[in-house]
Amino acid sequence: MTLRPEQERALAYARRRGTEAPLADLRRRVAETFAALDARLASIPAAHARIRPAPAAWSVHEVVDHLIVSHRPAMDQLRTLLAGREPEGGPVPANLQSPEPLARGWAELVAELAAVHAGFLALLDGAADASPQEARAPIEMVVKCATPDGALEPVHWVERVDWKAFAAVIRVHALEHLHQIERTLAAVGEPPAR
Repeated sequence: MTLRPEQERALAYARRRGTEAPLADLRRRVAETFAALDARLASIPAAHARIRPAPAAWSVHEVVDHLIVSHRPAMDQLRTLLAGREPEGGPVPANLQSPEPLARGWAELVAELAAVHAGFLALLDGAADASPQEARAPIEMVVKCATPDGALEPVHWVERVDWKAFAAVIRVHALEHLHQIERTLAAVGEPPAR
């Protein structure tokens, strides 16, 4: 498969900021992103979190549901990679949601995501730069690529990555959704976080 330039840049980032990065730097970046996301979510009223900016768009509540149901299995995959084994099964789907994403309370969702993030960071705390990186996990990568007319379209593909690159990609996933949350809140009338 021939990769587009945007895909090549995403893989180079995962290699540079994951595979080749010192664990202390990787862990710090993941922790900062998770902390920023968790703090922002804690500042959003429950009623505001349920407002969709457009009929087909996700509300903040639905984004958090997605993060929980995708980061929870990612944590299990990271645990397996750190044990030097390849996780069974395929990648976590990029658009994964629970069957009823709005069924749970907002405070419960925010607390659960923070707990998942704490578990992910605890796994990184138990790792070392010398931890083997031979095992690979499949991860669904998504990047926006330019079309010939200049528009952007999401391109999905599966890449097999080591545990450090895996952690770097999860960080980017969280960061992308933090940006999505800010755009959603701006669209529904809440000012950006200070």
